[in-house]
Amino acid sequence: MASVPRLRTREKTKGVFLALPAILWLGIFFLLPVILVLFVSFLTRGRGGVGTMPLTLANYERVFEIFSGVLTDSVWIAFQTTVICLLIGYPLAFFISTRKQAWVRNLALFMIILPFWTNFLVRTYALQTIMGREGTINSLLGTLGLITEPLQLLNTSGAVLVGLVYGYLPFMVLPIYASVERFDFRYVEAAHDLGANDLSAFLRVVLPMTLPGVIAGFILVFIPTIGAFVTPDLLGGTEGIMIGNLINTQFKGQGNQPLGSALSVVMMAMVMIALLIYVRFGDRRGI
Repeated sequence: MASVPRLRTREKTKGVFLALPAILWLGIFFLLPVILVLFVSFLTRGRGGVGTMPLTLANYERVFEIFSGVLTDSVWIAFQTTVICLLIGYPLAFFISTRKQAWVRNLALFMIILPFWTNFLVRTYALQTIMGREGTINSLLGTLGLITEPLQLLNTSGAVLVGLVYGYLPFMVLPIYASVERFDFRYVEAAHDLGANDLSAFLRVVLPMTLPGVIAGFILVFIPTIGAFVTPDLLGGTEGIMIGNLINTQFKGQGNQPLGSALSVVMMAMVMIALLIYVRFGDRRGI
């Protein structure tokens, strides 16, 4: 009969073999491209925008000296998007989870998930049509006599913000809904019995106990919006340039691939910082 250490060794070996396809997939299609981008970011721009020797730090200097404004704007827009999604998604998640009728909850969740049935690019084009000079919003306001000339809604930072909130709101609602669904509202009754008003009960009982969902939603919205490309490109134009658009420009035509790679590395570093904060805070909260 095999000893316990041998059985454990066999189980570990089986686990390694089972995980091997995933490890190879991640290594080839994730780790290797990241290493290549990191290496190219230290090269010098050559003919046609491709990287060539010698190695240099000039690309990173340009990123922080020339494009620092774009980086700051990208983080600020991502933060604004996340906060707006939180302000809308938190009460919406509470509304859904507190419905007594199961069909109402299911219908509300279905409406939240329904936009995912349509391609994100198609939905962005739909917003472009709605906010155009002759789109739905301007036509409605003109019909009501509220405006005499079409409003400039497209090619603004506000249009980018609307598009990002529309696209990523479900990623805020769903994790908060999962936290609220597990919340025991008898704690609120106990807080009221102890003399707490509604605001105090929310801040000291409800919010701390649903904070895991809030943090998860914050990360799920904040990280992808930093590198958003389609929405700023179609709705923002030159007024909504974010780091994703800047990276795309450097890899097109006679661009600058080393500079684009440096921008990509900086963006990945920003995402990793956000993830590390989430992991560290999540471990303390038991998320």
